This record gives sequence, structure tokens and C-alpha cells, in this order.
Amino acid sequence: MKKLLFTLSLLAFTLFAQAEDGHRLWLRYDSVGTAKVIAPKGGATLQIAIQEMKKYWKGDHIRLVINKQLKNDDGYLYDGDSICSHSELGLLYGVYHALEMQQMKFEPGLGAYSSPAFSYRILNHWDNIDGSIERGYAGKSIFFGCPETKAWSARIKEYARINASIGINGSVINNVNASPKMLTKEYLLKTKRIADILRPYGIKVYISVNFGTPKALGETTTADPLDASVRSWWNKKAKEIYKLIPDFGGFLVKANSEGQPGPFDYGRTHADGANMLADAVKPFGGIIMWRSFVYGSKHKGEDRVMQAVSEFKDLDGQFRDNVILQSKNGPLDFQPREPYAPIFDNMKATTQFAELQITQEYTGQSKHLVFLSPMWKEFFHFVSPSKLKGIAGVSNVGNEKNWCGHPFSQANWYAFGRLAWDPTLSSSLIAEEWVLQTFGDNFDYYPVVDMMTTSREACVDYMMPLGLHHIFSFDHHYGPEPDGFIAHYPLEWCPVYYHKADSTGIGFDRSSKGTNAVSQYREPYRSLYDNLETCPDEYLLWFHHVPWDYELQNGDKLWEEICALYYRGVEQVASYRKIWADTKPYIDAERWQHVDSLLKVQYDNAEEWRQYCLKYFQKFSKKPILYNFTGISYMPVEEPHL
Repeated sequence: MKKLLFTLSLLAFTLFAQAEDGHRLWLRYDSVGTAKVIAPKGGATLQIAIQEMKKYWKGDHIRLVINKQLKNDDGYLYDGDSICSHSELGLLYGVYHALEMQQMKFEPGLGAYSSPAFSYRILNHWDNIDGSIERGYAGKSIFFGCPETKAWSARIKEYARINASIGINGSVINNVNASPKMLTKEYLLKTKRIADILRPYGIKVYISVNFGTPKALGETTTADPLDASVRSWWNKKAKEIYKLIPDFGGFLVKANSEGQPGPFDYGRTHADGANMLADAVKPFGGIIMWRSFVYGSKHKGEDRVMQAVSEFKDLDGQFRDNVILQSKNGPLDFQPREPYAPIFDNMKATTQFAELQITQEYTGQSKHLVFLSPMWKEFFHFVSPSKLKGIAGVSNVGNEKNWCGHPFSQANWYAFGRLAWDPTLSSSLIAEEWVLQTFGDNFDYYPVVDMMTTSREACVDYMMPLGLHHIFSFDHHYGPEPDGFIAHYPLEWCPVYYHKADSTGIGFDRSSKGTNAVSQYREPYRSLYDNLETCPDEYLLWFHHVPWDYELQNGDKLWEEICALYYRGVEQVASYRKIWADTKPYIDAERWQHVDSLLKVQYDNAEEWRQYCLKYFQKFSKKPILYNFTGISYMPVEEPHL
């Protein structure tokens, strides 16, 4: 009888489940329309909050209260019967939190005050004005990829709602490798139309600018930041922008990196360039986000991971108070694992943002299931959120129906927003929230949560374990190419530069005996990483060149451990396929099949990484490839050991 009831229940669920393309992301609310919403009069933001509750709240009533005695920090109080905040935007955030709790069937709690850890919680889009997206894996740009029809406006409004649901309050709508045309009237008017859609959801719009814009447009003969005509041009341009968009956030700038123009072109400093722009937007309350991702310009030939500190340390304290230095979480380039970027140790008098990459450029793009929250939590273990003014995430949003390509790539967008609000949240809690809201609770979802929280470490294992880094194929950064070398390329673009495998061993010597990159870190990490005997195994080949038979801290020989980890990564992906197979009766067919097919791709890719890398490194180690690793333990890594 029990078996029959289960079968009937399963059949009923299957019939109820409809094809689901993932477009609703985690906002899978069912329309109810029965609640009485008690609220004061207000503006557009409050009206959105009221309408969301009227449509989706399942209770009899809910009260929205403006309380000016609360802090004016976008925070809110929610106790199940009422939501209180200093501002309309805080109420909107509280509304989405209440709906989230309802969706997950969680109790509201005791009404603790919730407010964001960072003032600035910004998405950086690498969208180009031709509609393409650099490092985008989910279609064309939602901003520039189609005509400005009603559908275009509706899509951007959906985007605004999604971001507001996780507390994101800023959007840089174009690529850091910016076209000078972005500051022409045509694109400023487009930016205004986008800003008008985002504004009611509490999202400010920002623009990435090409530092050489006035010269490139033929409106000045130079882009020298100390030239009076150049400064005048930027001042007038700022006035033009703020007349169109009074709450415009400011500029994001990539200068003197990867061939982009910048102040070095005129013998000036980063501070000279940033301060010129800061002065232009200062009267309107704007900020300048100046990226520290710089290499191949002033310090050619220096270890690439050292160049940011080399270029910026001596400028600490010289920037205007509305300049924010934006630095990647690691010193290289969004690798599956890097030590934290030492620039966060060295800039003590300069406001900083941390830049994280939501789009999976180096972690399987939108073909691999790699949940990035553990990576970001690892970063916050070393860099206290209290020392940062804001957090920026390189977006994975495109115009594909499900926004992000891989259904599980949506979880990285969600995780970024949650950690931008509260970086103390655990990866497992964030994963559980996302799974419950995305797939529901009608199945044993804990294995799926475990799959997510272990996936980043699995990616490290099958791509680049023990501190190996940047051994991807040229340009697209997808598959393995540890033998990559092109003579006419800069050496620091070539994978062979980063592992330095030879007959004596493998690894990049950044100790005090090598490039001395360790000197840029604060203690105790400077000494910890410098000493071969104390350097954590997960960073070993990042900081040291060691023999193939070197004994690791766990007692294994280096070559044996490299083999074991490559195999462990593949086995872990194989286990994900089994976990996902068990969910088939409970997940709608469309999304289940999509994930299943991508897990097959991921498994094949992991096999390719293992075979390619081990066969290549075997040429140097001259040792047999070991493959029998039964009983390898596997635990997610959230907090690195010291």
C-alpha cells in the first residue's frame, strides 16, 4: 500500500511539474493575491514593495513601516507580521527577505536587524556596445544585444528585480576594455534609459571608461591628466552625464593594463589619472573605481603577481577620497585557487573594493558545475570585510533564457549577492537557500548541497592542484595546455611560465630565494609562505619550485599527490553524476536534462585535464602515473589552514 501511495504521489508530482527553462531563477513565487498590505504613501520603490507583497504574500496581512529612528543603511527589521526600515529601499529588501523565508518555509525569527556589510554591492558587466560580452557564456548583452523594444525594457526590469532580491545596488553596464564611444550622446542616452529602469529597485548605474576617450574622439590632442584641456573635457562630460542621470554612480577605469591607455602614456601616475576623474564627478557625489589589475606596462619583466603592489604601494594616501582602488581577490587573474592579493595588505590609506569573478572564466565557464562561494569565503578568511568599502562581481548574465547558461551558474550570482550583504554566511547555508528556492524541498536536497560546496575543490583538483596555476589553453581559458608557448607572445601569457616544470621539479619560486613575492605579504603569511616546510600544500607550487619526490605535509610524495588529486577530481565529478541521477524523479525534465548533459561534459573535460596534465608532467618527472587511489577522503575546503 505504501509503495502504491508513493507511486501515485510521484505520478501526481510528475504531472504537475511543467517544463521549466530556469528563467525565474530563485524567484519562483506563486501568485496569491490575498494579502492585505498596510503601508504609508511613498515613491516608486515603496510601490514595488507593496505590489510584491500583494501578489505573493501568503499571509492575511503584512505591515510595511518607515521608521526614521533606524539606521539609514538599507537595513530592515522583519518579525513575521511587519517589516520596518529607515528607507523605502530597506523595505524592499525586507520584502524580498520575507518572501524568501516564505518560499523556503523557514520561520521568520525574532526580528533581528539585518543590514549590508558593504556600502557598495556592484555587478561589473563586461558587455561591449556591439552586443557581445567578453568572458560571457550565456548569450549576448541584455543592454546592448538587441533593439530597445518593450521586451528589452522588460528584460532589464526583470534584471533589476533579481538584483534587488539579493541586495545588489549598482551595475557597471559595459566592459572595462571600454569603447570611447560609450561617452558619446547615443550611448549616454541609452545609459539614461537603463538607469531609469534600474532606479526604482535601488540600483545605480556606472560606466566603464576608456582613459584616452577625449583624444580618441578627436576632441583633444592629448589625454594627459594634467593638461588643462583634458581636465576641462572631463568636467564638462561629467556635467552632461549628471544632467541626464542625477544619481549616476561614477566611472570604472582599467588603465595601463593589457594595452589600455592610461596616465603612464604621459609620464603621470595612477593617482594623477584617478584624481583628475575624481575631481570631475566629485561635485555630483560620484566615485571613481580604479582597477589595480595592471601588468605589462611599467614593470615589464617583474613577476606578474607583484606588479600591482609595485605600481600602487608608493601612491597610498595620494588618491582623492572618492577614488576607490578595485583589486581582484588574487594577485594573478581569477584562478581556481590563488593566495589572496597582497595589495590588500599594502594600501592602508586608500579605500578599496574587492573584485570577484562570478562568470566562470577559469573554472569551466558555463559548462562546469563549480559553486564559487567557498573560493570567496577563503578570500575573506585573509582579508577582513571590515577593511573594504565595497565588493564588485564580474557578471555572468547574458540574454539566454536562463540568464547564466548552466542552471547551477545562477547560484554564483545568488551567492555573490548574499555574501555582499553578509560575508559571514557559510557556503553550505547559501547553497541550501539557493537549492530550496530553485528546486524546492520535495526531495532529499542535502546531497545536492554537498555537491555544490565540494565542487570548487574538485575543480582545483582536476585542473591545477597544489598551487599550479594559469595552465589553460591560450585566449579562451577553457581546456588544459600546460605546454603552451608562443614565442612572439609575452612570456607571462604562456602557461609554461607559470609551472616551470623541469627534470629537477615543478613550481614557481616566489620565495625570498626566488622573485621574493612573499615579501609583499603581511606576517605571519610572509614567513609562512616563504618557508618551504610551513607553506600550506594548497599554495606549495605557487610559491616554491620543489623536487618531484618532495615529501608533503601529509607524508605523500609530490608526484604521488599530484596524481592522486587529478584522479580525485575526476572521481568527484563522477559522484556528482550519480547524485544528480537520484534527483530525476523530483526535478522538472528540462532543467534536469540540461544539468545532466553538462555534468557529462564536465566529466569528460575533467578526464581530459587529468590525462593531458599528467602525461605532460610525466615527461619531466620520469615517474609512472599512479591511478589506484581508493578510499581518498574528500572534504570541502572553506577555511584554509594556517
